[in-house]
Amino acid sequence: MAIRRIIRSRSVATQEELGRLLAAVGIEVTQATLSRDLAALRARRLSLPEGGTTYELESDADSLQREALRDLGSMVISAEDNAHLVVLFTQPGAASTVARAIDLARLPECLGSVAGDDTIFVAPSRNSAARELARKLRQLFGKD
Repeated sequence: MAIRRIIRSRSVATQEELGRLLAAVGIEVTQATLSRDLAALRARRLSLPEGGTTYELESDADSLQREALRDLGSMVISAEDNAHLVVLFTQPGAASTVARAIDLARLPECLGSVAGDDTIFVAPSRNSAARELARKLRQLFGKD
């Protein structure tokens, strides 16, 4: 796909810039189509240390880790939030396995996790809300 090739070959800051780069290779797209395509590719905007932003695509390794979360869904009972943290309740003895999978998945919404026997505290990243992270985890574990 042309979008993937462009994003992997150079820094792209905005959808408008990406649209111009696609037009330069003969592909005309609307902003709505571009937005849907970026969502389907799981593209995310990252802040650059020197300022500005760039699009990044999820790596294959990240994608595999997220698929592993779905496989562990039977170990997860529920995901609740209190506006500051997300608490996952798991089958007894499963919390450390599930927490490790969450950490390995490198979700941009997740800062990290702490596991007990059947309970996991998951801290959202600075730019994410606990409610958003809880929703994402429920979705990934097939609990939505």
